[in-house]
Amino acid sequence: MTEGPIKRAELREAALRLLARREHSFVELVHKLGRRGWPESDVQSMVSELAEENLQSDERFAESYVRSRVMKHYGPVRIRAELGERGIDRSAAERALREEAVDWFALAADWYERRYGMQPVDDLKDKSRRQQALARRGFAHEHIRELLD
Repeated sequence: MTEGPIKRAELREAALRLLARREHSFVELVHKLGRRGWPESDVQSMVSELAEENLQSDERFAESYVRSRVMKHYGPVRIRAELGERGIDRSAAERALREEAVDWFALAADWYERRYGMQPVDDLKDKSRRQQALARRGFAHEHIRELLD
């Protein structure tokens, strides 16, 4: 870093403040600090240091993110895509999803019952609308098919 120890300490403090609130992926942290005006090369270097010190961890972030999205009744397809958008590679995303050990069908059924109650499917248009809602929440086709057939 070219700006000296004071600027470096400020950048580290800013990064640690963000990490103190919640876990961030490497990509998210770099992006957020970059938006605050820090030079990208300095940010990349600092976040790499924090990762080496295990203060920033994509693995912890993925686990935390999966847990929070499952609590909000999102399915594996959507969670996997959102993790990818946040810079988490597919194998790490799969590992985090597997470790959470979710019964995806039960989660989809719970959300479906909360959303639609005991209302029967009226017609094909209604069935299609419900299928699309489940798909947008990120549930796999086999879960949707089992719920609606």
